[in-house]
Amino acid sequence: MRPALVPPAHGRAGPPDRKDHPVSTTSEKDQQVHEHHALELESEFEHEPVPLSRRRSLGSVSAVWFGFPMIITNAVFGGTTVYGLGFWRGISAIVIGNIILLVYVGSLSYIAGRTGKNFALTAAETFGRHGATIAAGFLSTVVIGWFAFQTGLTGSTLHTSLGLNETWMILIAGVLYIAITFIGIRALTVIGLIAAPMFVVLAVVALVLAARNGGLSGITSYQGGGPGATVFSLGAAVTITIAGFADSGTMTADFTRWSRSGREAVMAAFTAFPVANFISLLVGGLVVAAGKAVDPATNGGDFLPILTSHGPVLSVIAVVFVFANLGSVCCHCLYNGAVGWSQLTGGKMRVLTVVLGLVGLVAALAGVWSYFSDWLNLLGIFVPPIGAILIVDQVLRRRGGVRAVRAWRPAPFVAWAVASIGSYAVHVFAPQLSEAVAGLVLGGVVYAVIDALSPSTAPEPASVPAA
Repeated sequence: MRPALVPPAHGRAGPPDRKDHPVSTTSEKDQQVHEHHALELESEFEHEPVPLSRRRSLGSVSAVWFGFPMIITNAVFGGTTVYGLGFWRGISAIVIGNIILLVYVGSLSYIAGRTGKNFALTAAETFGRHGATIAAGFLSTVVIGWFAFQTGLTGSTLHTSLGLNETWMILIAGVLYIAITFIGIRALTVIGLIAAPMFVVLAVVALVLAARNGGLSGITSYQGGGPGATVFSLGAAVTITIAGFADSGTMTADFTRWSRSGREAVMAAFTAFPVANFISLLVGGLVVAAGKAVDPATNGGDFLPILTSHGPVLSVIAVVFVFANLGSVCCHCLYNGAVGWSQLTGGKMRVLTVVLGLVGLVAALAGVWSYFSDWLNLLGIFVPPIGAILIVDQVLRRRGGVRAVRAWRPAPFVAWAVASIGSYAVHVFAPQLSEAVAGLVLGGVVYAVIDALSPSTAPEPASVPAA
């Protein structure tokens, strides 16, 4: 086949208008074109795979994922885990949960980097074109709940720590987060590059301040089990670690589809799980074990009070930190929701960003966000089976092959229902175990059995590089 002809960059080929300055004229035109494109917002490829020519570097995609888990909310979770189980058992649960997340998110990221497809497009291959509306619509709605929760938490945190007006802080935060997400994946890279280093630096400062007068001595002997503790088993702690990113982790394709290959997508996910996620959870555990947490049963390892109690300079920095830190998770969740719903409705990502962002902001201002925490604890039951089914179907069973997208595929829904029921049974009757792990195992095994027993045509070879 003859190679396609590439048209000249500046119209029809021909001699330059001015023979005395051909190079200068071309350079000025190139610069004007470059500046014009620099001012435009990039396409977010809501309805099609990201073409290889538009993929981003490993460092860029890693910044998106690395900055996501490095949040104060994770320090809270890590602190409540250690407060309930003690230092070593709590850290063990955090490590186990992160290893599971590495395999889970890494596998889903591999699919995304190989195909360039977002989560909704990926789900359509397994659940069917109409079936994906249920799976992707469910998760795309759940992450807007997280957006509302974290936006409300921004105002609540600043009010509790510094006495700022909660309503105004929620309003300012919501508008700011919507504006950042509106820019797209490029903005998520930038906010990740800001939020993650700030977390590390201020966490170290807080731990140094806590270490005064022997504050960090004996942390490894911390036994936990204090009054009001809510985490009583290793399995429950593993579920908390997994559930914190079960939704966006399952929707990792929205981020890692920008990777240049499946391998680079896995590497980008690795920076989040276990690296960033473990660091943020560990910091919270250290704060609690050192006895420096304020109300660890509720606030876990929140280290902001340590900073704000040491002068106005750290207090001002803490305000910036809260907006950047919680803004990172809010923008990521809103991006997930906007990409998902734009695919499902045929709309534009930026339009859905504004619409869904305003819905989440209203929920946060109304105080509805304060009720999301208990509901979101159930994510460990209903979400992991979705990702497990996708992994078994697209990585293990078909091994990169593609199939014609049907309207519905019942097998994934049967597996999802069985896994959710089994996971809920573990939650009720065996709370010492991990319902998240049960959901993963049941979802994958049940789907594999059903798919193996179902008559089907052989998948077609993958049309994209498998690396």
